[in-house]
Amino acid sequence: MAGLEMAEVILAVIVGTLAAIVYSLRVLILLERRIASMEENIQRLTTKVLREETIIEKALRRRK
Repeated sequence: MAGLEMAEVILAVIVGTLAAIVYSLRVLILLERRIASMEENIQRLTTKVLREETIIEKALRRRK
């Protein structure tokens, strides 16, 4: 019987480890999505800034 109890403990440790790995992967995926969203927002902001810069440059050229 001692062998069976030991096998159950080992199996529980393995299952717990696998659950921790799955949870970690879930957290990594959520973080990746959040970072991707931040990158999209930064891209939009840089596009807007570039558009504004071109408008300002055109206005400065007209003044000269």
